[in-house]
Amino acid sequence: MMDLNASVRLPCGVVLPGRTALAPMTNRQSHANGVLSDPELEWLVRRARGGFSLVSTCAAFVCEEGKAWKGQLGIAHEDHVPGLTRLGTALGELNTVSIVQLHHGGKRASLAPGLRLSAMDDAEASTRGATLEDLDRVVECFSDAAVRAERAGLSGVEVHGANGYLFTQFLSPVENQRQDDYGGNLENRARLLLRVVRAIRSRVGAGFAVGVRLSPVDVRTRWGLTLDDTCQVVLALAADGIDFLHLSLADAAGSPPFEDEQRPVASVIRGVLPRSIPLLAAGGIWSGMEAAQAMGAGVDVVAVGTAAIPEPDWPRLAAQESWTPASPPWTPAGLERVSVSPDFVEYLRLFPGLVTDGRPPR
Repeated sequence: MMDLNASVRLPCGVVLPGRTALAPMTNRQSHANGVLSDPELEWLVRRARGGFSLVSTCAAFVCEEGKAWKGQLGIAHEDHVPGLTRLGTALGELNTVSIVQLHHGGKRASLAPGLRLSAMDDAEASTRGATLEDLDRVVECFSDAAVRAERAGLSGVEVHGANGYLFTQFLSPVENQRQDDYGGNLENRARLLLRVVRAIRSRVGAGFAVGVRLSPVDVRTRWGLTLDDTCQVVLALAADGIDFLHLSLADAAGSPPFEDEQRPVASVIRGVLPRSIPLLAAGGIWSGMEAAQAMGAGVDVVAVGTAAIPEPDWPRLAAQESWTPASPPWTPAGLERVSVSPDFVEYLRLFPGLVTDGRPPR
């Protein structure tokens, strides 16, 4: 029987009081300089009050060259620390594990000054292949950001290695055809991600959580990501001391869409990941039924994304067998009542069918 209230202990000693996590979601509520805003703080704190045991920020840029969208949270400068300290303090008072997701957009860093950075040159995307010096700087930016997060009193960080951003671009055999130590075989394509994890682990305390989010298989875009390759990356990450692994999927209990052998992704990953390291997964989790299916596939902690937008009390409600969250479209007034600011609403309105007031997006 599913028990969302069972505690989960990370190898670093951090304890989640339950098995629900607020997935990192783009919300465009930060100030233009990347400083956490009051509405963004309230958005996250309201979900912690609603019972989410782990609350993650949206993807936070670790350097200006990695910034990907307007209103993105930052953890690249000392000016970002006070706002994150407020967040860490507020979530700590609610006994909620607080995670900052560390992010570099790579070729998808639309707000990067000058040419974007990725694995390879791509003139059409105004992208240049990273030099070895660039990669050294990236590693330093990520580890510096993790140190800031620890100083801000947060519980840990999650390295964003999923969804087509910088680390996916390096892991992809389609995108990454470099001829040096960062391209070619899987070991080389995973080198940058593993270097970042090791650098972070070496600079933060033993009680600070270090996790990674991966896209374990191709879902919509054909990156060339396979489940077998991901298992090898997972083994290497585990050996380097990660405290949790987070899978970004379309269906948290589902099989790879583009692979012949149909086997639940989470189940396969859980089979190679040491039992001491919790497995989180996001994808299609709306009600307790989908949460139970994900946990049945081997997921330890369910990460809830879109369903948590109208339902900040999702963890408390999902235990009711007949309950399902409010389906879109949602009204701006209704979203405001659950701490979704006008800026976040404007972002949601970019996706047809989520918001119902009929106005075109700005």
